[in-house]
Amino acid sequence: MEKEHVQLKRTMTSRHIMMLALGGAIGAGLFKGSSSAIDIAGPAVILAYMIGGLILLFIMQGLAEMTVARPGARTFRDLIEPVLGKYPAYFLDWIYWKMWVLNIAAEAIVSAIFIQYWFPQVPIWILVLIISLVVTLINVCSVKMFAETEYWLASIKIAVILLFIIIGLTMLFVSFGQHAAPGLSNLTDHGGFFPNGTGGLIAAMLVVVYSYGGTEMIGVTLAETKNPEKVIPKAIQSTFVRIIGFYVLPFFIIVSLIPWNQVNNEQVSPFVTVFATIGVPYASDIMNGIILLAILSSMNSGLYASSRVLYTQAMDGRVWKGFSKLSKQQVPVRAILVCTSTLYAAVLISLFVGSQTFNYLMGSLSYTVLFIWFIIAVGHLKSRSVAEPGGYRVKLYPFTTWFSVIAIMAIFIGVVSTTPIVQTMVTMGIYLMITLSFFINRKRFETAA
Repeated sequence: MEKEHVQLKRTMTSRHIMMLALGGAIGAGLFKGSSSAIDIAGPAVILAYMIGGLILLFIMQGLAEMTVARPGARTFRDLIEPVLGKYPAYFLDWIYWKMWVLNIAAEAIVSAIFIQYWFPQVPIWILVLIISLVVTLINVCSVKMFAETEYWLASIKIAVILLFIIIGLTMLFVSFGQHAAPGLSNLTDHGGFFPNGTGGLIAAMLVVVYSYGGTEMIGVTLAETKNPEKVIPKAIQSTFVRIIGFYVLPFFIIVSLIPWNQVNNEQVSPFVTVFATIGVPYASDIMNGIILLAILSSMNSGLYASSRVLYTQAMDGRVWKGFSKLSKQQVPVRAILVCTSTLYAAVLISLFVGSQTFNYLMGSLSYTVLFIWFIIAVGHLKSRSVAEPGGYRVKLYPFTTWFSVIAIMAIFIGVVSTTPIVQTMVTMGIYLMITLSFFINRKRFETAA
């Protein structure tokens, strides 16, 4: 028996929220997209991730301030609508939903390919079906089970990255046996720190933005977080430190240990290359398993985020009310299932695209992350004119937020100039459909409100 219009259960703690954000951000973008970023920017990829991390920090700080000022908020729309109005809030919710639906579709294909490494005789579609069922079951059981699963999946990823950092730094600066420590020579010996110029740095921001996307998922956990006004700011600060550490340091190690022009390999992650160089037995198998867990973790987070957006839309009468029904465990099962069914349809479409699925979707998803960050930043700029901040205030406001807005606009121009026109047109077509749906249903939304 299902309960209708029951509030989501607040069972997620600070450690769950922190790992959820990491689960969304540390996935295919780091393990698979890293080779593309290095190939585009060379050693300057380190600077690209530092710039991206700084923008992310300012965006997340603004999100934390708005969250504390509105403790009753359930998702992004509750934070943005009072500040910017109905259309930006509606647009933000649906592009966020679109981002994760596309992302989990792409990552289902990628994860199946990694599993096929061990079971080459098993058809891709069977592996995709198994993966989708497992992720769905985890999400429909209970919020606590989902959060605990995500916590431990993210913990495994983090442990491996920490091990990578320790071993990598040792190899970088300590000579032993037949190994001669390269130091920092590889950062400048192969065409300089900017081998492809500043254009390469700007172009790499496409991958950087995609990689960091998912951290803002904290904004859709509000209804299921204990004491969000205290937990969210704390989780945001600690998450930022970890993301910078887990991106900037690994990239520094990769391009320092291996010449940047020898890293790119479409079939092998740079992490596999480094572990193999170090001489770790079965490096390919170990890293294949870790990358698989990372992608499953990101899928897990993505299904959670997309289903909660659909649930809150249903609660407010913007889509079918049936999606707002909760199970005995106070989980929006119908919303989860419709997102999963969309995943299966998207997987079929992705199969026709072939091995380029990930690259095609990365361009579209990067646009979406930029739009999400831009709306949050603009909302924060205007938020203090609508309501006074609560117990958390962003230092150096509004300069940090203005920095983010200007940087996002500059990156957007760079992404447009370096992304295939087809990806840009398809993405903008989706945004136009969302915009038209808002204005067509505007009167119904106002009645529901």
